[in-house]
Amino acid sequence: MVRNNTTRRRFLAGTAAGTVGTLFVGGVGASRAPRRIVGVTSPEAAADARDRAESVRRTLDFGGIGLAVAGRFSDRAVEELRRRRDVRYVEADGTMRAIGDRPGANAPPWEGGGGSSTAAETLPYGIDRVDAEVAHANGYTGAGADVAVIDTGIDSDHPDLAANLGEGRAFVKCRGGSCNVPWDDDNGHGTHCAGTADAIDNEEGVVGVSTEATLHAVKVLDRRGSGSFSDVAAGIEYTADQGWDVASMSLGASSGSQTVEDACTYAYGKGVLLVAAAGNSGPCTDCVGYPAAYPEVIAVSATDSTDALASFSSTGPEVELAAPGADVLSTVPGGGYDTLSGTSMACPHVAGAGGQLMARGYANAEARDRLAATAEDVGLSENEQGNGLLDVAAALGLNSDDDLN
Repeated sequence: MVRNNTTRRRFLAGTAAGTVGTLFVGGVGASRAPRRIVGVTSPEAAADARDRAESVRRTLDFGGIGLAVAGRFSDRAVEELRRRRDVRYVEADGTMRAIGDRPGANAPPWEGGGGSSTAAETLPYGIDRVDAEVAHANGYTGAGADVAVIDTGIDSDHPDLAANLGEGRAFVKCRGGSCNVPWDDDNGHGTHCAGTADAIDNEEGVVGVSTEATLHAVKVLDRRGSGSFSDVAAGIEYTADQGWDVASMSLGASSGSQTVEDACTYAYGKGVLLVAAAGNSGPCTDCVGYPAAYPEVIAVSATDSTDALASFSSTGPEVELAAPGADVLSTVPGGGYDTLSGTSMACPHVAGAGGQLMARGYANAEARDRLAATAEDVGLSENEQGNGLLDVAAALGLNSDDDLN
């Protein structure tokens, strides 16, 4: 589990290198110019940025907010571009990572193994604690909602997920023998998050907060669990352009990115409910990571099975909801199941609940307000729990007891 007590701060334009680019125009030889993103307000400035770049990774279009060109830019090119009034910013194309105890910096733990198996269906404690099973018993399944898991991908043939899988898109390459489709999961993190959000109620394995929403794998993190700011922004932009309802983002960085913030603003304006893990920098104060810290995003902290704040959970004024994130059982690649901890595991509880509400006709802002208004106060500080612990049944107008079982 990553532990980082660095105080939350805005990302400043600089020259730090990000992740490796994959699409190049221009010279054949390897470039050593820093990987940067140039944000602009006009097509002409975007064209100028592309012309001055040593290589171009991608161009992002955030509608009325502007465009962004990601690639390799020399210091001289940056200096020349900054002279334009229609260049808003230049920033390093830094790195965001999966937020969880594992997998992460090391090779995937399930390669060839698939975790453990469960013969009968298990109700994970987190699904029980947020009263999602009450929703299921009353016929609420999330059917009709589209939930994008912006992460390392989703195992394309997991028996507890396959029937709910819709379209996918990969912004980084899937590597290894498990890559049946480009957006397949070569790490495990995204598959675990997907199961909590929307595992099928099929009398085997586990069950999710939603059980019949359509899952979309948006692969922006590689097999090591990392991706560039421009990868993540592209995944958010793509989710918005597809008209999908919910974006589950169990990823982040301690520093922000104007490009990712613009992508979030764009997606929220297009009707996407954005949910993100608060971060695993705890114990700490005012340390919510990005994109969770952006105002358009629901920042989710993590609790354990006793409703205590998980020791690793980031906290701060941006926290909007808490959800179970310690020792969460869910799906992993290879058809198996495993227990992981992190605010990454808390985030998809809220994403699945968002799917339940948006399947009932709620708009993204309405769903956000409803989740906040019906959350359960479990006695933590506002910086720790936000509005309280997620209560799916209450959000849907159902009665339930909130006893721990």
